Amino acid sequence: MKKVFSLCSLLMHLVISAQDGPPKLLLRLDDNGMNHSVTMAIKQVAETGIPFSSSVMFACPWYQEAVSVLKQFPAVSAGVHLTLNSEWKHYRWGPVLGQSAVPSLVDSNGLFLPSSSAFLKSKYKLDEVERELAAQIERALHSGLKIDYVDYHMGTAVATPELRAIVEKLAKRYGLGISRYFGEQYQTMFDLSIENKKEEFLKRLDNLSKDKVSLMVMHVAEATPEMNALVDMNNAAQHSDTIPVVAMHRNAELKTLLSPEFQKKVKNGEVKLVTYREVVQQVGLNKMKAPN
Repeated sequence: MKKVFSLCSLLMHLVISAQDGPPKLLLRLDDNGMNHSVTMAIKQVAETGIPFSSSVMFACPWYQEAVSVLKQFPAVSAGVHLTLNSEWKHYRWGPVLGQSAVPSLVDSNGLFLPSSSAFLKSKYKLDEVERELAAQIERALHSGLKIDYVDYHMGTAVATPELRAIVEKLAKRYGLGISRYFGEQYQTMFDLSIENKKEEFLKRLDNLSKDKVSLMVMHVAEATPEMNALVDMNNAAQHSDTIPVVAMHRNAELKTLLSPEFQKKVKNGEVKLVTYREVVQQVGLNKMKAPN
């Protein structure tokens, strides 16, 4: 009886300790490998030593640089940013398998369609979607990176129950986690104004739940001529032919993560950063569940 009581006391202590500890935050830095500017920004964050996860676009031309960088930082949890869209004016990409293998997924130039709505209105074939997304995952696995999870660029790969079922099938086939399938409380900085990003980010850190892991999806980039030239064809708030709005948004998120204020919070233990590698190990792939 004494041993049972002692075990119960220990379990209760562990539960209380978990509740009394700092809130857990999972940073997911998306679009790695989209271009040089994005990958170099993610490298800057990795050089700070903070734990985070990063999703690589293996359909994009710069993915090889992203792989090379992430191999220098094995503590970063790498994922596959499953891609069915190509949304930038004058900078486009197509499927890993090529136009002839998956013709229903591309436009007349062999490139992915620019928006989720355009894709969903097209005559895409589910078997071609499955083959292309599998090819992206296999390219990732063959790169030599340790891949922990998948997620979905612009949400297109999970935009219908049938598409979501393909992602779940592939994650099971390759033994990978799926972002937002572990009960994470999702937030993004994408739609906040450039001027308020850091202030709002720090404010959110002070109000994170201690009961669940919070997921903050970030889009970072260096403010380079390459990035300045990009125009998002879908987002009116980030669309301009004269002002590098996209670059300004993404550079503001980079500066937020590199800021002394954020780095101090992490160093002082005010927030505990976790990665998808840890979440998968602790929760288990068999406990994954689609978000509501």
